[in-house]
Amino acid sequence: QVQLVESGGGLVQPGGSLRLSCAASGSVSSINAMGWYRQAPGNERELVARITSSGDTNYADSVKGRFTISRDNAKNTVYLQMNSLKPEDTAVYYCHVRRSVVANVNFAYWGQGTQVTVSS
Repeated sequence: QVQLVESGGGLVQPGGSLRLSCAASGSVSSINAMGWYRQAPGNERELVARITSSGDTNYADSVKGRFTISRDNAKNTVYLQMNSLKPEDTAVYYCHVRRSVVANVNFAYWGQGTQVTVSS
């Protein structure tokens, strides 16, 4: 079992910044990817950013140049720095962790979600 604890969400004005954190505990070995998804009411859950064990990153086109994903392996924590926030960034943000078990078999874990609201 892997437990994920998210923090850092809140209310911010357009143009502001927030930093999300997600700390993993439990069976944290063999984690091969960590990332963030978000879901707004009426929308599909979408990938925001991901970082692999090798350090490769990818971002949704809508957040490129504004968001930065990073990780601290010693603390089993992934971060999402969000700058120049826009109202359309408003959503519940979910931490996602992928852990390999055997070849071609992975377990996925989700955080509880943290609300990010961008409004004036």
